[in-house]
Order: sequence, then C-alpha cells, then structure tokens
Amino acid sequence: MDKKHIIFKVITIVVVVITLVLAVYIMLNRRGVVEDYDFGAGAYYYADIPTEQYNEIVNEDAYHNTIPQWIYYVFFFGWGWLMWRLWVWIDSRKK
Repeated sequence: MDKKHIIFKVITIVVVVITLVLAVYIMLNRRGVVEDYDFGAGAYYYADIPTEQYNEIVNEDAYHNTIPQWIYYVFFFGWGWLMWRLWVWIDSRKK
C-alpha cells in the first residue's frame, strides 16, 4: 500500500468513529427532541401531527425566501450531475 492510500484509510476511519460518537451523544442527550411533541418515529416528517396543532408547531412565517424556486431545482439537479460525474471519474480510475 502506498502512503496516500493509508492516509485516506485513516481519515475515513477517524470520520466514521467521530460520526458514530456524535450520533450516540445526540441520541443519549436527546438533542433536537421537543418533549412536548411525542409523535414517535417519523415525527420529523410531520405526518403524525394532528391538523389542529400543525400551526402551533410549524411556524411558516419564520423564514422568508427571496430566491426563485427554479434556482433550487437548478442547484438540486446540478449537484446530482456533479456527484454522478465524480462517481464516473472515481469508477474509471479503478480500471
């Protein structure tokens, strides 16, 4: 193995370990959980929120967007295209 490969392997292992430690920390300390709204798994999808409480929980006036919607679509598909090209480039280097 060359030195570059070993460095990337170590960086990958460090990132995975840090991610797992942070995930466990967040779960154990219940970060991001609103105790008053216990909707179970999937609560972040707002699927279980009763209609009469939706306006109390979700404040639609908290964020005002000045960017046109089509720009978000361009960013979304542009990012997808870039990631696809990166994947093709990485895959071509293995051959």
